[in-house]
Amino acid sequence: MTPHEFLANQFEGHRPHLRAVAYRMLGSLTEAEDAVQEAWLRLARSDSGDIDNLGGWLTTVVGRVCLDMLRARKARREEALEDRLPDPVISREDVTDPEQEVLLADAVGLAMLVVLESLNPAERLAFVLHDMFGLPFDQIAPIVGRTPAAAKKLASRARQRVRGAAPNPDPDLADQRRVVDAFLAAARDGDFEALVSILAPDVVLRADGGVLAGGLKVIRGIAAVAGQLATFQRMATAATTYPALVNGAAGLVNTIDDQMLSVMSFTISDGKIAAIDILSDPDRLARLDLTPREP
Repeated sequence: MTPHEFLANQFEGHRPHLRAVAYRMLGSLTEAEDAVQEAWLRLARSDSGDIDNLGGWLTTVVGRVCLDMLRARKARREEALEDRLPDPVISREDVTDPEQEVLLADAVGLAMLVVLESLNPAERLAFVLHDMFGLPFDQIAPIVGRTPAAAKKLASRARQRVRGAAPNPDPDLADQRRVVDAFLAAARDGDFEALVSILAPDVVLRADGGVLAGGLKVIRGIAAVAGQLATFQRMATAATTYPALVNGAAGLVNTIDDQMLSVMSFTISDGKIAAIDILSDPDRLARLDLTPREP
């Protein structure tokens, strides 16, 4: 094995962790892959013999790359990710994928990722690297160009903004699935009372159909969300629906003629639906790598 091949093998061992870091930083699977690839290029150009802790070095590099990407995104004033749903991570409930397990360890639901989009780049980096991945502030500080004390304040400020902004999901997957199944049954039957009974009073519906459909639409409150019953019924009766895990939580994938129509993510809190996130942007759906199938 050549030194380059040895280094590549070492890097591949860290790739799932790096992808998880980048995904939480960027909310985009494509951009996360780009950030990880950039970390590999920088490693390949470096003197790896001087790196004592490869995992820590790579995490720091990915953090820097993601921070630059977030800052560039804002500087260009391009389509902000807060104006669209983050990319969902979809998996089958009956299949274990080791790489996805790493990506979804301590899973961050779409509702939480939406909240993270509201943070400024430095706050997001400090919060993600420290609170989600346990990186010490003396390693975070050089990435954001601050002192460790200032980096700690960034994370604290982000933590205050995140706390309470996204509902705490119920941890039991079977309980989540029962509520999602009840939603699907109510949608298929057009049962307004059944739908209302499983919605939280402050439920939020976010639907992202892409640019051609007018972008992200947000509907708040039990009356307004239940008022979408006719839309839910059209979806439920026209599509073939598969249960799936969406960012580690019970969700649904809707298809027509084996083509993905939409992905639905649910945040279940205290036995009620606190948030529904629907991605139906055909361009982004086409880039997702999994359509769940029945066994």
